[in-house]
Amino acid sequence: MTQYLIIARDGNDHEATKRRMNARPDHFKLARVLKNNHNFIIGGAMLDEHGNMIGSMMVVQFENENELKGWLEREPYVNGDVWREIEVKPFRVADV
Repeated sequence: MTQYLIIARDGNDHEATKRRMNARPDHFKLARVLKNNHNFIIGGAMLDEHGNMIGSMMVVQFENENELKGWLEREPYVNGDVWREIEVKPFRVADV
């Protein structure tokens, strides 16, 4: 499987936190599906200097880029307008 680093930044408008919290249960539900299917490696919220969530980081793996795109099309943080900037980079987890 190909591994990918996802760096996703939330919007910075006054409704950004509300959108994140509304989409969060569905985001976690899909992340659990990814984990059960061995697609989710690690992830979590990026925080600002005050501890507020401002984005996400995930390392995921898929058989091909079409599967990655399919996940992003279903991702609640994408569909819920939480993630405003998404950076996807090929990645390799170190075997240590």
